Amino acid sequence: MSARPPFIPLVDVQMEQPGIALPINRAGIKGIKMPLLVQDRQEGSQATIADVDLAVDLPASLKGTHMSRLVEALDNFDEVLTHTSLRRLLGNIRLNLLASCAFARFSFPFLVRKAAPATGKPGRVACACVIEGKLDEHGQTLVLRTATPVMTVCPCSMAISSVGAHSQRATVSLEMGIDGLFWIEEFIEISEVSASSAVYSLLKREDEKMVTEKAFSNPMFVEDVARNVSARLLEHPRVLWFSAEVESLESIHGHNAFARIEHDKTKRN
Repeated sequence: MSARPPFIPLVDVQMEQPGIALPINRAGIKGIKMPLLVQDRQEGSQATIADVDLAVDLPASLKGTHMSRLVEALDNFDEVLTHTSLRRLLGNIRLNLLASCAFARFSFPFLVRKAAPATGKPGRVACACVIEGKLDEHGQTLVLRTATPVMTVCPCSMAISSVGAHSQRATVSLEMGIDGLFWIEEFIEISEVSASSAVYSLLKREDEKMVTEKAFSNPMFVEDVARNVSARLLEHPRVLWFSAEVESLESIHGHNAFARIEHDKTKRN
């Protein structure tokens, strides 16, 4: 029986001095796919698939970070994603990588249950969502992004046309600093009620009639939708700052139209 070779410790290159001694704000991994549970106001949670980025800061004295530990931290994360569970994940990353700042981004589709307005037929509409968290010695910051499809009817087209008006799908994209508990559905609903109409996945003839008549009785420019959304976010107690952008996928123009409003509620005017 041959003797076991002696154990030789491997060199930890990451702990060596870099050739250029500059601190790095974020170093980590991008684009890891994983199953994820997110909060669902109706069911408690819903299963989705997320693309995840994780990172830490790196001092000027270290050559690199131990990125495998980021993968390990994510693999051990089996909770519903909330502001508290995200804080625990970031805290574990800070501890295991001896970092002063940890960062995480979860990008995923959120499926909203929507009943058709007349028949009540059930369906689901997908909204793109991103939840970002950062934890450092000053505490945790949380950012939510939502992209919600809506419908707009052009007020100008309606005013100048003897028959009809042009209508199109639009996207309401929100980016918000959030303080504490939140529901994704709440901000999707804010986006929908701020437009001419919501968008549905299943519509029978009775539903299509109701949606069309509602939208054409409520025509809006992208500027109108941006202002409507922003007014509601200004009143929301959990929103610290926001940017609200509305992009209309114009049906009769060769270009899209957009409007954007930004506001920081933490700063005095």
